[in-house]
Amino acid sequence: MASSGRLVAAKSVVFAVCLLPFLALVRMIWTGDLGPNPVETLNRFTGDWTLRLLLATLALTPLRGLSGWHYPMRVRRMLGLFAFFYACLHFLSWIWVDKLFDWDEIVTDVVKRPFVTVGFASFVLLIPLAVTSTSGMIRRLGGARWRALHRLVYVIAAGGVVHFLWLVK
Repeated sequence: MASSGRLVAAKSVVFAVCLLPFLALVRMIWTGDLGPNPVETLNRFTGDWTLRLLLATLALTPLRGLSGWHYPMRVRRMLGLFAFFYACLHFLSWIWVDKLFDWDEIVTDVVKRPFVTVGFASFVLLIPLAVTSTSGMIRRLGGARWRALHRLVYVIAAGGVVHFLWLVK
């Protein structure tokens, strides 16, 4: 019983910590503190947090191997879903705030700008991982198929890193 209480407490702390960047973003928007280029600040902020959480999620497996600690693996799903949440905010800020839902410009951007192409592809690949992250979906897919699908996270993370590096070149 004490073990499950510690797990609930740990998950609550991780949830709160992962929510802090969103609350900071809301505060920046509310106070008009997005700087001289608010669109870029919004896009960079959400993109940076997407990449940080995605890499933190991936870092848990080697951490388990090096330390022998298994309990951090119990928050991996939550970290991955928060990475998806920030990726959705990043995508939404791009299509809404940056492109104003101008679909022709969005398609042109995806086709002509390689860093946008890689970022867009990474986001699209992230969607099935988020959708299949529930215990029910793991049962429906079967463990082997679910693990094979979720190995896409390595491609997605590489795409996210490339997206970031090409952006800041």
